[in-house]
Amino acid sequence: MYKGAISALVLPFKNGSIDEEAYREFIEWQIESGINGLVPCGTTGESATLTHAEHEKAIHICIDQVKKRVPVIAGCGSNNTVEAIRLCKFAKDAGADSAMLITPYYNKPTQEGLFRHYKAVNDEVAIPLFVYNVPSRTGCHVTPNTMARLYKELPNIIGIKEATGNLVQVSNILEQTDDKFTMLIGDDNTVLPSLAIGAHGTISVTSNVMPKEVSALCKAWFDGNTEEAKRLHYLIEPLNRAMFVEANPIPVKTALHLMGKMTAELRLPLTEMSEAGEKVLRDAMKLLKLI
Repeated sequence: MYKGAISALVLPFKNGSIDEEAYREFIEWQIESGINGLVPCGTTGESATLTHAEHEKAIHICIDQVKKRVPVIAGCGSNNTVEAIRLCKFAKDAGADSAMLITPYYNKPTQEGLFRHYKAVNDEVAIPLFVYNVPSRTGCHVTPNTMARLYKELPNIIGIKEATGNLVQVSNILEQTDDKFTMLIGDDNTVLPSLAIGAHGTISVTSNVMPKEVSALCKAWFDGNTEEAKRLHYLIEPLNRAMFVEANPIPVKTALHLMGKMTAELRLPLTEMSEAGEKVLRDAMKLLKLI
């Protein structure tokens, strides 16, 4: 069910509020372009700045627009375990296919604390769960041993969004799990090498801008067309780099604005791109004929 290119959705704003029309149109474009799944309310969707009501609205709109055509993995993480449980209950009731929970940020829990956090959610909500490991943002790292323990002991844990960009980490997790475990890569630069060692796909920032190409890369690999997968990897790489020249989602939202998909409006503390950063982004997009 979770295989290929899954977009970590950007959330459009207009005059301080969610731009529902642009959001629905963007979701539709993603599906029409061949994307294999969608993640509302992740980091790329500026989840950290949303009110509870906005968080629920963004998930609800996505599920309603998708209408089960592709899987929806709802972003439900929090550094407050009770809040994570509440968000997961909402996602399940709203019809999400699964939920993604970032590791508790700022608190800096031990590995045992991480296990108990996810166990609490597992025990309260019967929905498939993805762990989201991105220590560069959270200051909290899920070790391969802990991930294997979560998977083996908690029946609702089905996989991970692994965003360290560390192939050894990816390999060690896969080594300690089994073929039912779902490895989704959260680092766009290492999607292809991760597929080569057993990953099932990517939860991608870049696919917001190039859904057709990122999906095609994954499909080419799974079809055994390694040369085409490699060609697409190197084609996309300039945009992958540009997506992270400043903090995500500043570049990706700017790129979509340049393509006419939405406004460039961000919420503080995120701000518009610097002149130097935008030049890098524009150069990459011109190279790929996106603008």
